Amino acid sequence: MAASDLDDTTPRVAQAYLERAYLEEYLRGLGYSVDQLRTLPAALSKVLMRDASLFASMRLTEVESRSHLIEELHGGHVPM
Repeated sequence: MAASDLDDTTPRVAQAYLERAYLEEYLRGLGYSVDQLRTLPAALSKVLMRDASLFASMRLTEVESRSHLIEELHGGHVPM
């Protein structure tokens, strides 16, 4: 991620970076990297990416839920 990539701080871009970080975290925990997926057999790569995507989705849902809870507790919108 280049420094210029961080200039765009829209919520959608921030969420994409966070999703990528969660994908990398999951794969790293299994001893793989996103770049290595291209070199693995297609079936294994597909399973790893599916599982990493599920992990990232669950973590993003957790972040969103916490954001809504904070918003509710403080009675206002909290930007992500």
